[in-house]
Amino acid sequence: MFRVVFYHPEIPPNTGNAIRLAANTGCELHLIEPLGFSLEDKYLRRAGLDYHDLAHVRVHADLAAAWRALAPERVFAFTTRGTRRYTDVRYAETDVLLFGPESTGLPDDVLADPMVTERLRLPMLPTSRSLNLTNTASIVVYEAWRQLDFAGS
Repeated sequence: MFRVVFYHPEIPPNTGNAIRLAANTGCELHLIEPLGFSLEDKYLRRAGLDYHDLAHVRVHADLAAAWRALAPERVFAFTTRGTRRYTDVRYAETDVLLFGPESTGLPDDVLADPMVTERLRLPMLPTSRSLNLTNTASIVVYEAWRQLDFAGS
């Protein structure tokens, strides 16, 4: 199933909610250090409820370590500076879906990483700055999963 990657996540409840997303959809959640919190954080635990044992979560020391572990064929980086909408892609279950930190999004060097296949965006009103990290990941995961006819559900 899809591999969701959070690069330097900062807010524990967002990652807790992503753990629930992974547990409910079968996707994997990969976290790239440094994290803005401890995995023992009470807010992370509360947001993830009792889903921690049902989710596949892995922490990587840096992006290079994640690429070695994931060996991705395609990496879609989500950014407000994306060139295509997330709905214009035909997803495969081995795709990597890459999201940046809550306060800044993905930095230029990550967006320029040769492993990144394409930069994608979610439409929003021009007066808006960004969507919540896990809300964005959820929207994308469910679109990708829908394209696979919700395989495994």
